[in-house]
Amino acid sequence: MNNLYTGGCACGAIHYEIAGEPAVMVDCQCRQCQRDSGTGHQSHLTFVASEVKVEGEASHWQTVGDGGTVKRRGFCPTCGSSVYMTFPDMPDVFIVTPASLDDPSRYKPQLVSWTAAGHAWDHLDPALPKFDKMPTT
Repeated sequence: MNNLYTGGCACGAIHYEIAGEPAVMVDCQCRQCQRDSGTGHQSHLTFVASEVKVEGEASHWQTVGDGGTVKRRGFCPTCGSSVYMTFPDMPDVFIVTPASLDDPSRYKPQLVSWTAAGHAWDHLDPALPKFDKMPTT
């Protein structure tokens, strides 16, 4: 399949392939994403019920997001790159950041979540729909 989403860590020790299209592409301004990215937001490609293959051993740490969701982040133990995120309570969800993609230009943000925690200096596309918290379906 030539339309796979592929990527991994900076040193190449971890690599992933995802068959399927993202359910949503989000810029999130919650405090946890700010801490994880080191800036005002973190960007995510969220895949649901997609075929995911991960090669290499990631280290993991778990945290609870602003909305109470338990998040399990996978990162490279060698270079420290953040590679993916999963939710223990939602095993069909697999999230990657655009920076981890082999082709980051595939990221096209569709909305901004958790603007309630955002900062005036974090300028995001003004045309994107914005939500104070995580929008519900």
